[in-house]
Amino acid sequence: MTDVQPLRGLRYTTTKVHDLAEVITPPFDVIDKDAQARYYDRNPYNIIRLELGQRYPADNALNTVYTRAATTLSEWRLDGVLHQEATPCYYLYQQQFSHDNLTYRRTSLLARVRLEPWEARVVLPHEQIRNKDKEDRLQLLRACSTNFSPIMCMYDDPQGRINNLLTPYATEPELQVFDDVGEEHRLQPITDPQHIALIQDFFASRQIYIADGHHRYTTALQYHDEIQKQHGPLHPMDGANFVLMALIAIDDPGVLVLPTHRILSDLSTQMLATLTIDHLSTFFSIQSIENAAPHTASQETLAQTSLPAFILKTTEQTLLLTINEQGVQQMKQSGHSSAWNTLDVSVIKHLLLNTLLTIDDSDIAAGKYVRYSHETEQALQSLKNGEAQAVLFLKGIPFQQVRDVALADDRMPQKSTYLYPKLITGLVINPLW
Repeated sequence: MTDVQPLRGLRYTTTKVHDLAEVITPPFDVIDKDAQARYYDRNPYNIIRLELGQRYPADNALNTVYTRAATTLSEWRLDGVLHQEATPCYYLYQQQFSHDNLTYRRTSLLARVRLEPWEARVVLPHEQIRNKDKEDRLQLLRACSTNFSPIMCMYDDPQGRINNLLTPYATEPELQVFDDVGEEHRLQPITDPQHIALIQDFFASRQIYIADGHHRYTTALQYHDEIQKQHGPLHPMDGANFVLMALIAIDDPGVLVLPTHRILSDLSTQMLATLTIDHLSTFFSIQSIENAAPHTASQETLAQTSLPAFILKTTEQTLLLTINEQGVQQMKQSGHSSAWNTLDVSVIKHLLLNTLLTIDDSDIAAGKYVRYSHETEQALQSLKNGEAQAVLFLKGIPFQQVRDVALADDRMPQKSTYLYPKLITGLVINPLW
């Protein structure tokens, strides 16, 4: 069902680039202007010049951020800064990181995966895709014909077959590098023909679920269609038929999905009046928490709640809201799947935002009334300094729930998942030629 192939990846040549920590970056979508400038200054071969180049006032149709990336890529290949593997291989990629004083190790398999249209139900999305978000990536792909960073995807492996196969490769990685925040990245090529055949056979009967990178997958599909229109039917192994992915088992102990809190602002007096116990009790059982209590205690209480629930905090009150029976019945009228109806983020969207506060989906998509934060302290500070009128604190969503929504051919609300940490960019590059 899923065609997972080894690739002849492009990688930095260590005799040219002595310290890989100087040339890798986080994904483009989490790099701000200051970080971009910092990566530019760090090393002339930093991957930022390919993945997220700088724009200049004198740019024109023949000299753009995309044409410069293509020129730089060609120069690096000619100069031997980047080299291509002699034989196709998979890559074991491991990230070791810490969060809340706990240490995790997440294991990925880097591979090129054959593109399939969404309707084929081979690669399953879980969120909506907005066209405006993919234009930049499409122009870069047109110019460079290269995947500079992998799409994060998940797969089911309850027996741990792939983990058992990959474990021996983890003992002595070929590459080991630490990034700016101290997270460790390990890489080991897999070239054994028997192991390659076993991996291909395993994935042939699996569906995979996009965890992060819906827009890049959509962009890859569009690029494939454009190439096919220009050149006619492609050879089955043509690079344009594939996209670079990092494949992670759903049950991997290093899979950490952090919550994305909702910050509410610009609410009218009438809307604010809805955030009272009298109105909220229509759909929720309510537990009042002492407002002066440490927020960690509130979060611990939330974490122990098995039903859909969240914390509503204002300057006057802190409430633990858990869906009640009337709320459950109202969720059944949402028009979504049962998997969607049991998500905390769905309950917030449908019962609190749409129904009680009468905020419609177009306002949410436009960023009106609702902002998002992964950082608890940042969200609390926005409340203290008056930038927010209320904050909704959530718990993380197990990826099994994300999978169930995808299997139901449904889409999660905006900003539902945040898999931590992001994949690093610059370890393996996938050329599409």
